[in-house]
Amino acid sequence: MPRPHGFTYEQRHDNSVVITHQGRAAATLRGGRAGKFLAEVESGDAQLVMARWTGAYKFGNERTARNHPRNRR
Repeated sequence: MPRPHGFTYEQRHDNSVVITHQGRAAATLRGGRAGKFLAEVESGDAQLVMARWTGAYKFGNERTARNHPRNRR
């Protein structure tokens, strides 16, 4: 499975955090969730943490879906 990439985050003046993926807003975190996210992103792999918090990470079933007869060309 490829590693996630293309994620960035910005902490705003109102203590909210906006996570973007390839230039598009993927999630906005406020309050306690923003604080938890910032603590986690500082202590781990930032790209993987952002992918997990936005829900934009691979689930492992993409190959199975690609090989389904309905999706073959």
